Amino acid sequence: MSQVRIVTDSTADIPADLREKLGIAMVPLKVLFGQEVLRDAVDIGPEQFYGRLTESNDMPTTSQPSPVEFQQLYQKLAEESGGPIISIHLSSRMSGTYQSAVLAKSMVEGDADIEVVDSRSASYGIGMLVVAAAEAARQGKSKEEILELIAKMRQTQRLYFLVDTLEYLQRGGRIGKAAALFGSLLNIKPILSINAEGEVYSVDKIRGQKKAMNRIVELLQQDLGGQPIHLILAYTTGRDTAEELKSLIAQHFTIESVHYTHIGPVIGTHVGPGTVAAFALPV
Repeated sequence: MSQVRIVTDSTADIPADLREKLGIAMVPLKVLFGQEVLRDAVDIGPEQFYGRLTESNDMPTTSQPSPVEFQQLYQKLAEESGGPIISIHLSSRMSGTYQSAVLAKSMVEGDADIEVVDSRSASYGIGMLVVAAAEAARQGKSKEEILELIAKMRQTQRLYFLVDTLEYLQRGGRIGKAAALFGSLLNIKPILSINAEGEVYSVDKIRGQKKAMNRIVELLQQDLGGQPIHLILAYTTGRDTAEELKSLIAQHFTIESVHYTHIGPVIGTHVGPGTVAAFALPV
């Protein structure tokens, strides 16, 4: 029986070396600066992107992959191995990426066995699922076993984003100008999460970054109690903030493993520089 192949998109924010090590195939979303179209994690990475984002007067926009881009990859993988394909993507409530993948599945010639999964998440909320699926595939797990693992993890993982500035939520149309101005004057730091349907929502608004990070620790304690956790810290700019958040979490949790990753250009377009996120999974 052929090994299950795992596909994702660039919003999973999985480091390139880890994708390569685990054999994860990736279809990039795109970032547009005016007429310039750049493939996320291919033509532009976090360091270049955040420099341009802070210097640009115009808000970049993002776009999903076309069904043809997915279809070409699925066809290639199916012809290479003939085994099942599991394709895990950005929440369908945030993007049409999942729908593009579903349409692509119907365009593949032959009897390819393809399962398209709505992660109902973003950034390393997707990445956690994808990496676990790829590790399970390398262990020889079946498609059904991997899908069961994904479903379980989707129920138990917890994630919180701490946004440093309201400017990019306002520029992207998520909040009004008055709310952004008021929040900036008061040094308000919004804490965001993603609900079971895959929609972003505001958990809390805290005045001051240190208080906001302590609030994230409280939320994780409410969610997970004293369970040991696997922890991933993601950041747009400034790993030091992510390390500070990790230190606060470590005061209250046994951390079985910890990793750091960049939040890539597509998600970063909407949350802006200075954002940090905690992704926790009970052991």
